[in-house]
Amino acid sequence: MEMNSPYRPLADEVRPDDLAHVVGQEHILAQGGILRRIIESGQIPNMIFYGPSGVGKSTVAGIIAQRTNRTLHKLNATTSGIADIKQIIGDLDTLLTPNGVLLYLDEIQYFNKKQQQSLLEFMENGKITLIASTTENPYFYVFNAVLSRSTVFEFKPLTRDDLRPAVLRAIDFIQARRETPVELEDGVLDHIISACGGDLRKALNAVELLFSAAIIGDGTSAITLADAQSVSQRSAMRYDRDGDAHYDILSAFQKSIRGSDPDASLHYLARLLEAGDMISPSRRLLVIAAEDIGLAHPQALSIVKACVDMAHQLGLPEARIPLANAAILLATAPKSNSAISGIDAALSDVRQGNTGDVPDHLKDSHYAGAAKMGRGLTYKYSHSYPNHYTPQQYLPDAIKDAVYYRYSDNKTEQAAKKYWDLIKGE
Repeated sequence: MEMNSPYRPLADEVRPDDLAHVVGQEHILAQGGILRRIIESGQIPNMIFYGPSGVGKSTVAGIIAQRTNRTLHKLNATTSGIADIKQIIGDLDTLLTPNGVLLYLDEIQYFNKKQQQSLLEFMENGKITLIASTTENPYFYVFNAVLSRSTVFEFKPLTRDDLRPAVLRAIDFIQARRETPVELEDGVLDHIISACGGDLRKALNAVELLFSAAIIGDGTSAITLADAQSVSQRSAMRYDRDGDAHYDILSAFQKSIRGSDPDASLHYLARLLEAGDMISPSRRLLVIAAEDIGLAHPQALSIVKACVDMAHQLGLPEARIPLANAAILLATAPKSNSAISGIDAALSDVRQGNTGDVPDHLKDSHYAGAAKMGRGLTYKYSHSYPNHYTPQQYLPDAIKDAVYYRYSDNKTEQAAKKYWDLIKGE
């Protein structure tokens, strides 16, 4: 490379200009895939590309612009505003944009409502074709007016099989322009592929960095596995505490415990902890103990609370141990959602106005004049009767037959049911 040549990142130099070289996204880009058919038709609608970084969203947008002879304008919503959009609109109907404009707006979730609305008029008259990309769920972050005028395509994280040919292609490209070939120590390629977390851009950046820092010996150059491990340390993590990934991992964490899978539970806990997040899994473990295990193992509530308290006293990395204890306990415990089902059913009645007056015999009678008002006169004190129980009505008349709590089929609740069936003569 000549010294006065402008620097271009390796990821940009080897960026595909044909769909045949785009890796991954077989669900939409394979032969016969819906997005591929749209691109080949040349009739490009407004689209939103949703998916993590480094999976081909901007590459596909560039290919679309090239195939349709549109002028491609790229904006990033983190640094652009309405003025930038107006400048692009000012180029419309000029010799600069004979076939119209394809606007690629990256990270559209950072545009506010007014900024997004400024696109609508030109999206509708066809002068601008918008391809917006976002790493966050567009149904949460893109305003309905833009969303309803766009087709959403989800881009998936790249698998190791997807990444391998792209990384090898980049290595061949960079090797071809070197005077001295670089030897890769065993395991380097596999580590680059596995450590990038499905992000091809990260993998290619690692390749570029490793080649620039290759160890030079007697007429040879080499890249060691230790160097590869150093440049890609922690890069496999996809995590943003305010983003979709955070809530997706927490959701998978709870559902794995609810589904009694201790291995998956530990996996998602590890992902949260490796990102330095101890608060979210701690809070979720407390919720799970009450929501998903509940009365099937009532002691789990106090045990998990103790584990969480211990974790916060210890801090990371030791905190991983009591939190792992809590996760395994909950994953392997019997399950019951009878408590949350019961309270939600009761709340539903209350919110719908299905309440009624508190029965007179249950009303407070610890004041002068209560007896004259008929308060508490017929109340039966349960402890004065055999087995500390006697029948009487507790619910208001309007809902006296309502049933909110239903015994679940676990051992603990069935034992309680058997006891009360016997006492109540049911």
